[in-house]
Amino acid sequence: MDRLFSPWRYAYVTGLKTGEPCVLCRLGDSDPSEDEAGFVVARYRHFYVVLNVYPYNSGHLMVVPYRHVADLPGLGDEVLGDLGVLAAKAEQALREVYHPDGINLGMNLGRSAGAGIADHLHLHVVPRWAGDTNFMTVAGETRVLPEDLHATWQRLRGKV
Repeated sequence: MDRLFSPWRYAYVTGLKTGEPCVLCRLGDSDPSEDEAGFVVARYRHFYVVLNVYPYNSGHLMVVPYRHVADLPGLGDEVLGDLGVLAAKAEQALREVYHPDGINLGMNLGRSAGAGIADHLHLHVVPRWAGDTNFMTVAGETRVLPEDLHATWQRLRGKV
């Protein structure tokens, strides 16, 4: 397998120390004046919407509850209802800004299901286009992203 070095990930991978809040809690608790630096696109009562800093595609959003819970029952009915509303807003924003051919919505609940942050659930909202899996992804196991995260943040801020 080829390796694509990404030294900027080192701070993320090594940043959590025992006893510190998870990265999603830190983003949720951060001052709104820091939203651009953290790529937080929108804040709501129970959730915030943030760009995935290791996106599958440009525009890859995550809807994250402020509450640190690992599973859907831990959210409660009112918060679960808000999750559906925000998923629809995120879908609408991506359709308006990026005009994708489709959208993937998904959660990985638990480490065995592929969750990178298993203890803090989050919903991925990923725009998809016909042919967006090209030879780089299939043969080179590498993603090519045509847009910088700062540009993506600017395009989606105020839309979700």
